[in-house]
Amino acid sequence: MAMKSTLVVKVRRFAAGIDVSRDAVRLAVLSQRLRMGEQMRIEHLAAAPLAAGAMAGVEIVDRAAVTRALREVFADLPRACASHTLRCAMALPGSATLMSSLPLARFGAAGEVAMVRGAMHAELESAVLSEAERVAGIERHALAVDWFVDHSPRRAGSVTIAAAGRQHLEARIECAAGAGVTLTAIDGEPHVALRALRHSAMLELEPQDVYAAVWVGADGVYGWRIEDETIIAEVRYPAPEHADLADALRDLARGNVTELDYALVGGELDLLDGVGVCVADLGDVLGCSVLPFECASLGDCARPLSIDLLHEPKYAVAFGLALRGVLE
Repeated sequence: MAMKSTLVVKVRRFAAGIDVSRDAVRLAVLSQRLRMGEQMRIEHLAAAPLAAGAMAGVEIVDRAAVTRALREVFADLPRACASHTLRCAMALPGSATLMSSLPLARFGAAGEVAMVRGAMHAELESAVLSEAERVAGIERHALAVDWFVDHSPRRAGSVTIAAAGRQHLEARIECAAGAGVTLTAIDGEPHVALRALRHSAMLELEPQDVYAAVWVGADGVYGWRIEDETIIAEVRYPAPEHADLADALRDLARGNVTELDYALVGGELDLLDGVGVCVADLGDVLGCSVLPFECASLGDCARPLSIDLLHEPKYAVAFGLALRGVLE
């Protein structure tokens, strides 16, 4: 038993997050000992630029360029990472992923069985796939669908469905394979960015702090209001209900009677200038102190890493993807 415990303490799990954005491919590699409670270690950060036109919205236009950039960011991978099984994940833009949350009762008898017994059977799966097809407006064979019965306090007794065009996943899998990288997971950019921002809040803020997590992506700005580790409200811009970004952020800040203590902000912050709210204005609009996301404060570095990359807010997606890999 003592030998087993010693082995567990020494074993580390390694995971990589790959962010393919409009201007670059970014890589973050994290590790953590299998023993719970150990701090993350940042093993590697790298970035390779993409020429204009390589990406067009959610589409990878120049797959060869993306493959070359992937080879470049993995070229200097430390031996310690290369010698371990490396779980690699990539993300899809939020606009390429359709999310839906429906009560189990919507699925009739199959939903009732799942709610009472927790059973997952073919009838419920078929109903979920039909719903995904309806929401996406794409035939089932052209869709990639993930779903689960949600037991969170706010959505207990519901089914959360994520659907994306299969061609978007296949393009990313093909580019990764061309660079000798096998993907073990594909997630949604806003979801993984939120994971990174919440992890940052856990380390940098007090448990009682009320804060906003704001992420800026190529397809818009996403914001979440978090109190007692629970998402109380969320906004996205552009959206019909908001006249401009400032209006959306004020809506997030108002919440209930509690004011925000902090806002954690990550992503492509340079894009904010194009939607009327620069980084310097965020504190005034939200009515709180603003902290930019940066890897530097989230773990020890296994070796000297670029100071610029350690303080780069654009690493929220790559970090969030790698974080999923080491925690699962």
